[in-house]
Amino acid sequence: MRTDIVHIGAGELTYEIRNIVNVGMQLQKMGVKVNWENIGDPIAKGEKMPTWMKDIVAEAAQEDATYGYCPTRGMEETRKFIAAETNSRGGAQITPEDILFFNGLGDAISKIFGFLKRTARVIVPTPSYTTHSSAEAAHAGDRPITYTLDPNNLWYPDIEDIENHIKYNPAVVGILIINPDNPTGAVYPEQVLREIVKLAERYDLFIICDEVYQNITYNGTTSVPLCTVIGDKVPAICMRGISKEMPWPGSRCGWIEVYNGHHDPMFESYVNSILNAKMVEVCSTTLPQTVLPQIISHPEYKNYLQERTARYEKFSNIAYDILKDVKGLQVNRTNGAFYMSAVLQDDLLKPTLSLPIENDQVRETVENLVNGPNIAPDKRFVYYLLASTGVCVVPLSSFATKLQGFRITLLERDEAEFTKVFQTLATGIKQYLASA
Repeated sequence: MRTDIVHIGAGELTYEIRNIVNVGMQLQKMGVKVNWENIGDPIAKGEKMPTWMKDIVAEAAQEDATYGYCPTRGMEETRKFIAAETNSRGGAQITPEDILFFNGLGDAISKIFGFLKRTARVIVPTPSYTTHSSAEAAHAGDRPITYTLDPNNLWYPDIEDIENHIKYNPAVVGILIINPDNPTGAVYPEQVLREIVKLAERYDLFIICDEVYQNITYNGTTSVPLCTVIGDKVPAICMRGISKEMPWPGSRCGWIEVYNGHHDPMFESYVNSILNAKMVEVCSTTLPQTVLPQIISHPEYKNYLQERTARYEKFSNIAYDILKDVKGLQVNRTNGAFYMSAVLQDDLLKPTLSLPIENDQVRETVENLVNGPNIAPDKRFVYYLLASTGVCVVPLSSFATKLQGFRITLLERDEAEFTKVFQTLATGIKQYLASA
């Protein structure tokens, strides 16, 4: 090209959660039986939508209106329903005009970070969900600015670390919270959220809070909604959606709720730019918005959600009990969402470690992958684990962190198969670390 056409932040857009699928598919063609534990899609792992939910969707699909455009902000009745639900929690009060629908939270994340001034930075957690950290880094054309989630303290945010990054980096204008957290599965206590809100108020920042797993908590924990602690001074954007909770990931339906949006003229202008960007697209998908109130208010919905979270609770404890005593591995019990992150001990990760691979073609393929330049130690482990056992997990270092380890899902529905996967993982870790 006669001039450079590549965006300055293009190199920051990575998504190892999907990238590893390419390797898995390649090995699958060579005879490896893959157990996909890399991506949070309940449907792909066998979750069955209840008949009553399908009936609501099917009935709505018979209505001509669900095939047309909806208002840019989203269906008015649905936004009224969401606003009433949020306001019933106490705390920040919103109107339907404070809600904006997107084609999934990936769409929302892209616009929220993309329409910030390039020099304005949002500090994100480390480890961090890749879509957030990549989008923030891409908009700035630089590596993400991160604050620590502490594996020695149940993966809770390090408040002192957040403040130090804010204090000594005037480019930081916002703080990202993911609660319940992906990739760690942590659920933050109310006091942690209040301390972050205090920091935002003290330094005149806004907050972005991803609450897509808000109602998927267990082991005695409850996720505190941001609206109940935000107060009336700090501007905030709360992200919610149906892809994980119903679950209906293929609907690509998510929304933002804006708290205290009119209290700061600059923040209000920023939010309007996001709305204008959505207006250019016309609107988001109509059908899932149409059925959302009816599904959430259905008398069977709470029971359905409770059955799912009860299973995640049981499986989180099975996983923790299997992995907690593995030497060289640090793991916390998962209390929300459906992921578990574990940290491998740095000084044990030698560049010569491996796992036995019987198939010569598979072994040669993996050796070529792990011997490339700048391969992260945990990525080497993940590739060997995949080739040797078929268990596909995601390297933790791909979540904007220097920690070495992996993220695995709790979505397998068959208890015997689930237990087998984690026992295989535990054995694989032991063999790998002992192969030095």
